[in-house]
Amino acid sequence: MKHFDYVTRVRYGETDQMGVAYYAHYFNWFEVARTEFFRSLGLVYSEFERKGVLLPVAEANCRYNAPATYDDQIVVRTIVTQVKQSSIRFEYQVLKNNSPRPIATGYTIHVFTNRELKPLRIPDELRSKIEISESLFKIAHLIQEKKNKCQR
Repeated sequence: MKHFDYVTRVRYGETDQMGVAYYAHYFNWFEVARTEFFRSLGLVYSEFERKGVLLPVAEANCRYNAPATYDDQIVVRTIVTQVKQSSIRFEYQVLKNNSPRPIATGYTIHVFTNRELKPLRIPDELRSKIEISESLFKIAHLIQEKKNKCQR
């Protein structure tokens, strides 16, 4: 999987007095996109929690390039960019109204922990699905590069 796209609209309650999406909502959109990314891999985050595996945020960042306003259609493009022994990094691009230029970019880093917040190894089920996804992305990228060279 090259990336996962979560599509939504800016709701009225997500805007401030100026009619602009309030900055903190971008982190909510990141969370929903991340949850749906897991679901797209056939994994349900709540199942991990039931098994005692939690995924707290260790670091979060968002850079705002342009505003989103009420009723804009936004796409939160999500990709896993790093998998370590007990942590995972997601990167996000927020695209507006089918534009290829992101209005915001960000990332979150999460640590897999038990209920006592002690770090755990990433569950094998998740690691294998992410690795398969990354392998498919690399293959697709190589194919696209070869196509681009042939068209030149």
